[in-house]
Amino acid sequence: MTTSDKRQNVIIVGGGAAGASSARELSALLDPAKHRLILITARPHYTHLPGTIRMVVSSEEKLEERVFMPYVPDWLHGKGEVKVGRVESIEKSGEKGGRVVLADGETLDYSVLVLATGSTWEGPLNMPDSQEDELAAIKASRKQFEKANNIVLVGGGAIGIEFAGEIKDLWPEKEVTIVHNQAILLNGAYPEKWRKTLTKRVQKGGVQLVLDDQIDDVVPGQDGTVKTRKGKKITADLVVPCRGGRPNTGFIASSLGADVLSSAGRVKVLPTLQLQNHPRIFAGGDIIEWKEQKQAAKAPNHAAVIAKNAFALLEKNQLKAKYAGSPEMIAVSFGRNGGASHLAILWGVTMGDWLTAKIKSQGLIIDMTKKGLGL
Repeated sequence: MTTSDKRQNVIIVGGGAAGASSARELSALLDPAKHRLILITARPHYTHLPGTIRMVVSSEEKLEERVFMPYVPDWLHGKGEVKVGRVESIEKSGEKGGRVVLADGETLDYSVLVLATGSTWEGPLNMPDSQEDELAAIKASRKQFEKANNIVLVGGGAIGIEFAGEIKDLWPEKEVTIVHNQAILLNGAYPEKWRKTLTKRVQKGGVQLVLDDQIDDVVPGQDGTVKTRKGKKITADLVVPCRGGRPNTGFIASSLGADVLSSAGRVKVLPTLQLQNHPRIFAGGDIIEWKEQKQAAKAPNHAAVIAKNAFALLEKNQLKAKYAGSPEMIAVSFGRNGGASHLAILWGVTMGDWLTAKIKSQGLIIDMTKKGLGL
């Protein structure tokens, strides 16, 4: 910010679901004569995560042309800007704001800071920052899946199940095995009866399951196998880690102190989604410590609370919006025309192949996401 620019900076770190949603919500509230809205993102586009699994397995739909969504000039109602870069530290967090420092040495003052740094991923979902490197990584991943005949997926959550479905859709003859550390797929956030139904659906699709077991080393041995903790050997020429994302909060802890994070490495927040002892910093998305599953579908609810309270803080009004959680829901694709869904309302609403395909599997929610974000 130049010395002649007296506007208050509102900085959002992270251009994923929570960061992009927060920027969109805030842009509708802020006065560009008084406020400068800046989204700092490591990539020059929004990445629609629900589409990435199919994208890194197959080139058939050319999903890289739709999963990567450019930040169009007017997407923030003409009242915000996108800066491509990485924040390395936060300085001078106090009652009036502070400063962020980027990897290239640039510093930016903020009156309000929103942290939405998302998750870090393993395996083919761990994308580079530049678009050129991303496309090269996608091409390499597709070759690996095409070449492999015995594929082991480490983790039986939604990621592992969806990888299995995409592989079996394209190559029914390939041997696909999921190794999961529980007796049924997914986790205890969802009803056991529905998890059992989903487990049977995956087995019906030709996927082998190794349950109540784990794999530590994801590199096949010289004998072409991987070994589980319980000693089972599984033939594998490709092992794919599918254990879910980890909160990308390293620089937050090193800047603000380890006490801002929970034991799981997530940012501790108040119901207003402010950080404890840091009233001018908000957080949303996968990185917050809240008893709920980490999903992009929850990001708009986080963003609504953050935007209302950030604006109130700038206007010196009382912060009234409080996050009370979101209903647990999940749609797990199994290829283009299958899957299962669960919505935790009433007695619990479940859906099978046909409805799940209509909701998610066929279009991967790409068009709805693009419209919702104004991209």
